[in-house]
Amino acid sequence: MATPKKLGMELQDDKKPVTSGELAALGGRKLVYIRAVPALDVIDDLEDAIGEGEIEFDADAILYSVHAADGERIALVGDRDIAFAAARQYEMNPVSVH
Repeated sequence: MATPKKLGMELQDDKKPVTSGELAALGGRKLVYIRAVPALDVIDDLEDAIGEGEIEFDADAILYSVHAADGERIALVGDRDIAFAAARQYEMNPVSVH
């Protein structure tokens, strides 16, 4: 197996964080990230969007947040399989993030 040096690549010892612009460019508009989030962590966002008092869920409920490549949340879904299916329906490529 060829080493990175033989292939003309340089190894980078100092790792810097990926910027949101670099992350967005990585997958373009077709790549979306899906991750599990506790419903309690996003209840304020849901109440702002829907209105107070109209949301009912268990205290330990898990939702699935769908994010564009730049990190913007574009959807919240109650089921992981539905989140992936919805992304594919809109011709996006979903990947799971932990």
